[in-house]
Amino acid sequence: MSTPYPFTAVVGQSDLRLALLLNAVSPAVGGVLVRGEKGTAKSTAVRALSALLPQVDVVPGCRFSCAPGAPDPACPDGPHEPGPGTARPARMVELPVGASEDRLVGALDIERALAEGVKAFEPGLLADAHRGILYVDEVNLLHDHLIDLLLDAAAMGASYVEREGVSVRHAARFLLVGTMNPEEGELRPQLLDRFGLTVEVAASREPAQRVEVVRRRLAYEDDPAGFASRWADDEREVRARVVAARALLPKVVLDDTSLLRIAATCAGFEVDGMRADIVMARTATALAAWAGRTEVRKEDVRQAALLALPHRRRRNPFDAPGLDEDKLDEILDRFPDEEPEPDPEPEPEPEPGGPDDDGDGPGDGPDGGGQQPPQDGGPGQASETPPAEPRPDADSPEPARADAPDSPAAAPEQAPVRAAEPFRTKVLSVPGLGEGAAGRRSRARTAHGRTTGSRRPRGQLTKLHLAATVQAAAPHQKARGRSGRGLVVRKDDLRQATREGREGNLVLFLVDASGSMAARQRMSAVKGAVLSLLLDAYQRRDKVGLITFRGRTAELALPPTSSVDAAAARLEQLPTGGRTPLAAGLLKAHEVLRIERLRDPSRRPLLVVVTDGRATSAGALGGDPRELSGRSARMLAAQGLTSVVVDCETGPVRLGLAGALAADLGGPAVTLDGLRADSLAGLVKNVRTASDSSRRAA
Repeated sequence: MSTPYPFTAVVGQSDLRLALLLNAVSPAVGGVLVRGEKGTAKSTAVRALSALLPQVDVVPGCRFSCAPGAPDPACPDGPHEPGPGTARPARMVELPVGASEDRLVGALDIERALAEGVKAFEPGLLADAHRGILYVDEVNLLHDHLIDLLLDAAAMGASYVEREGVSVRHAARFLLVGTMNPEEGELRPQLLDRFGLTVEVAASREPAQRVEVVRRRLAYEDDPAGFASRWADDEREVRARVVAARALLPKVVLDDTSLLRIAATCAGFEVDGMRADIVMARTATALAAWAGRTEVRKEDVRQAALLALPHRRRRNPFDAPGLDEDKLDEILDRFPDEEPEPDPEPEPEPEPGGPDDDGDGPGDGPDGGGQQPPQDGGPGQASETPPAEPRPDADSPEPARADAPDSPAAAPEQAPVRAAEPFRTKVLSVPGLGEGAAGRRSRARTAHGRTTGSRRPRGQLTKLHLAATVQAAAPHQKARGRSGRGLVVRKDDLRQATREGREGNLVLFLVDASGSMAARQRMSAVKGAVLSLLLDAYQRRDKVGLITFRGRTAELALPPTSSVDAAAARLEQLPTGGRTPLAAGLLKAHEVLRIERLRDPSRRPLLVVVTDGRATSAGALGGDPRELSGRSARMLAAQGLTSVVVDCETGPVRLGLAGALAADLGGPAVTLDGLRADSLAGLVKNVRTASDSSRRAA
């Protein structure tokens, strides 16, 4: 729709609106990351923000939005002559998840290079977003190579392009706003830290508020222009308040007591680096300016901590974001105000039946750190979100069912145990050269990476190898009657660039949860090892799946997904007990991998079997359990599957069953102790050697 949804018409989501407005007041805060479930107005609120930003003055005709008073001396369209600028609205540039590198940073203008023989730079989205907003929806699904470019631009405030004979540098300072659903996977810590603030959003459970959301959305879709006009006064009021807060911002004083509170808070929550301290200081200052004050108060520092620290205090990717507010208050209370403020004069008691105080004075907003703008005061005002309804304790174990199919009475199910501390593992890679999605595990032909050569395009040309194209066309210029500067190029001269990078794989975990694994200390170590491998998969941008087997059957505990957090949560609640249906687990893995090959044929799988190798149950298959498991393993090996067996057998007497399983699968076996990085140096080589030997034997 051409008319955007008004910012002030968004129901609830006070933290989200406050974080966005603080960045509008002070772009130096560093942007916002909005995390939450789907359908919670994340994108709606972000897209509506651009209408509240003041206009920007730009040099006429400059494609890089240079300011007339201080143009960029290195601007590719410069140098600019002094003169008045032209005002235009602040831009909100959207970066699609599937965008190419050329679209983001810009590239050589191929058409002008070939037709006119000149080097011309075509700007990308980073140039368009300069002095505006760069919005990335589903930022956690962005390819790694684009994330690297965003990190560079956000850190330096400029974009550098060195490619295909073009050397360009231009300013790229923008407000970075991203939205994401954590169920679809987490962000890399480096990019997470680049967002100044983070906000968790969720749909209201209050029926009246949900009704108001639906009512407003339907009214907007029926008549966007009419709906926007009803909120025009509120929009103008907030826009004027943003302008006033920007003007007041340089006058806000951040005293030593506030700085001590900020430093003590960041140190108390063990935040890495100094960026958190700087962001908190800027946020607290913006909160004071938004409230119309020139001094920073304790409530500003508290609100700044709640917005700036949750995504920075995570010690590993599986820790839930958030702050202990009791600890936060304890830290802040260590630094009392130097001069306590005088008590306000008592106000006269309101007469019976008189209007209540609406709390519209500066500093009385619902978030403590500054008054909120008019939010729900328009037609059909909704009430504030009530406290969440009580729910059962999430950590309380559910009672075991006596009739569960894989919990026989002879081997009762045991309560889940906690995983041991994770550790760093070496890379388990799939041999050969794949063509899967970009990642960080195995070698692959990718659209992004180092250029290794050129070839004739098969189908549509996606990445031109300029030097190879010119070399192919050059010998024919005289025969083609070339008379000007431009090169005469035909379709059969075009060459596709071939590039090699890294791909993400499907890492399928097959975990033995039978009674032989049930010793609490042993299962804790097993879970710690799997958690370590999950952490490695998270860092390498893999898809993961989890199969468990015990009793008589195997269960797909987690279908293949990009959410490694979900796999860690399922692992934590994994119960144990019963016999060991190893063959059922291997056959379940075969079924899951067969379906995944149909869904995503380019993503190569890696099977990680975590077991002691025992096979004591044939399940519903019948026959000898060990013979069935051997046949199932050899069937997987015949399909060229790369696999690793993590041998969980302990004790002085070792049967070597996991090693025999690894031989049937055509992959290596590694013990729990040998899985650590410092003792796993030869595992990747062993994976390749075992796989190659298996193929030669086949």
